[in-house]
Amino acid sequence: MAGSPDLWSRWGEFGKFNTRGIKGGEALILELNRIVYSSGISSPITTKRGLAARLRYLDSAAGRAALREQGVSARTIRSWMKSKGKVTPTAANLERLDSAYWARRRENLIRSGWLKRHLDNDGRGRRMEIYPVDQTQVDERFRRPTVSQRSITVRYVWSDLVDAWSTQNAALVDEIWDDVISDLDSDYNAYAYVSSVGIGA
Repeated sequence: MAGSPDLWSRWGEFGKFNTRGIKGGEALILELNRIVYSSGISSPITTKRGLAARLRYLDSAAGRAALREQGVSARTIRSWMKSKGKVTPTAANLERLDSAYWARRRENLIRSGWLKRHLDNDGRGRRMEIYPVDQTQVDERFRRPTVSQRSITVRYVWSDLVDAWSTQNAALVDEIWDDVISDLDSDYNAYAYVSSVGIGA
C-alpha cells in the first residue's frame, strides 16, 4: 500500500476547486468521539439530574484527580461531593466539571476495553457508511467522476484504531483508514477525503 499521504496527493491540491471534505482519518476520529459522547449521561449538566449524575461518576480518587486537572480546587471538590449535587456551580465550573466527566468517561471506556469490544462486535465488525466529498461547488470541468456513498462491514481494525485514537496518533489512524478503503475497489483513492463516516455502533 502506498499509504494515505500518497492517496491524498492523488486528489491533487485538495480543495483547490472548492471540493469540501476532510481526511478519512479525521472523519474516523470524529466518529469515535461521537460514539463515546453518545454513550454517556444524556441529561445536560445544567440540569439537577445531569449535575448530580456527573458528581456521582466523579466521586472517586480518579474522578477528583480529573477535576483537579481541569482547574477545580480541592476545597471546591469537597464541597461538591458533600452536597450530593445540591450546589450551583458557576458557569465556568460547570464547564470544568463537564470536561472532567467526559475525560474520565473516555478513559474508562478505553481502560475497560468496552470500546474495542463494542466495535469488534464479537468478530463480526461494524457497518461503516462512507460519505464522499461534496463537489457541488466544483466547476463541472474539474469534478471527479461521480463518487457514490459506500457501505461496508469493517473488521479486524478496531483494536488498533482505538489504540491510535486514544493516544492521539493521527498518523496511525491515517494508515488504518488506508486499510479500510483499500477493500472498496480500484477507485479507493477517491475516498481518501470524505464528507464524513458513520459507524453503526
